[in-house]
Amino acid sequence: MSTLHTEPDTAERDRVALPPPARPKPARMGPADVVRVGGSGLRSRPMRVFLSALGIAIGIAAMVSVVGISSSSTEGLNRRLAALGTNLLTVTPGQSISGDTAHLPDEAVGMIGNIDAVESVSAIGKTSAKVYRNDHIPKEETGGLTVDAARTDLPKSIGATLVDGRWLNGANNRYPAVVLGAKAAQQVGVHQAGEDVQVWIGGRWFTVVGLLAPNELLPELDSAALVGWPVAEQLLDFDGYPTAVYTRTDESAVNDVQAVLGATANPENPSGVNVSRPSDALAAKEATDDALSGLLLGLGGVALLVGGVGVANTMVISVLERRSEIGLRRSLGATRGQIRTQFLSEALLLSALGGLGGVLLGIGVTAGYAAYQGLPSVVPLWAMVGGVGATLAIGGLAGFYPAVRAARLPPTEALATT
Repeated sequence: MSTLHTEPDTAERDRVALPPPARPKPARMGPADVVRVGGSGLRSRPMRVFLSALGIAIGIAAMVSVVGISSSSTEGLNRRLAALGTNLLTVTPGQSISGDTAHLPDEAVGMIGNIDAVESVSAIGKTSAKVYRNDHIPKEETGGLTVDAARTDLPKSIGATLVDGRWLNGANNRYPAVVLGAKAAQQVGVHQAGEDVQVWIGGRWFTVVGLLAPNELLPELDSAALVGWPVAEQLLDFDGYPTAVYTRTDESAVNDVQAVLGATANPENPSGVNVSRPSDALAAKEATDDALSGLLLGLGGVALLVGGVGVANTMVISVLERRSEIGLRRSLGATRGQIRTQFLSEALLLSALGGLGGVLLGIGVTAGYAAYQGLPSVVPLWAMVGGVGATLAIGGLAGFYPAVRAARLPPTEALATT
């Protein structure tokens, strides 16, 4: 008995053999597509985009300009110190063991000059005399000016320059001749040196033979009238003890010389000697500006945060206004990821516009300030890159929630609101 085999009908065979239709894959968005889609959203609201980007730009400009101005000031200081020299050391008397004001011995200058690394050494000595424009000015109106005895080699040690006349020398330091510091000359009304230009010092006339330029390392000399060492002892009751010894050393041995200056200047009482480095005072003055720079950076950060809130506000409103667009794109096959990418790219582009504008504005502010102050214009690369990076981070955070919110809108609900 044979078994009968029957063939399935054609419709059933085709239904079993053909695989189910595959779902179409959404088109992939390349980087250029993302930028183009994000840019189109920004172009549709130019004024709102400008105001939001301006908030970001103000914060970045504040931060970049603060860093740039601080860097420009530091670079200017470094250049001034390089020109003035950081190898100048000053020795002054301190306190004696009994608590009284000590004095440096007469031999201090010579002993310091014997140190191998010392290139030059000179000194001044305070006197009790005062300087006046003429003999009719009351004695109590000193104007804070002092009269100091000075050695003839002082300019070499301190790097002083003359704007008029000449310095004290072996021919005139025994006679009533004086060189005026910049502030002292201005205060007594002397604008040029000459044989017919005199000032009243210690009850007699002194001829002004020279005028000093301002000295940034030793500003105390700007308010001094400098006379010869011998004439100060003869006419102004000067005791002959130096009150400040200026030592110019080899650049590579500054710290070593500074360590032994006290014991060398006064071997009997090294603790009664103060040793300082004038360039350190300038550097310390510059360092005090760091607190203000930190405060301004904080304010710039607050402005940047406010700008980020503006970006978030713009993107949230954009999502609410463009619900129909979102629904239409979803109904045409756009995925949630593509919607999320679109709105996130808009936030990043908006922040990037503000960041780049802020960096350019900060560079302009720095350049303007530096030109006004006569400083080199310096904006560190890290500040510019960091400024743009900060805006992108702020933009990403600010745009994340609106982007997620847009991606979660169901197509039917979004289209129903049109």
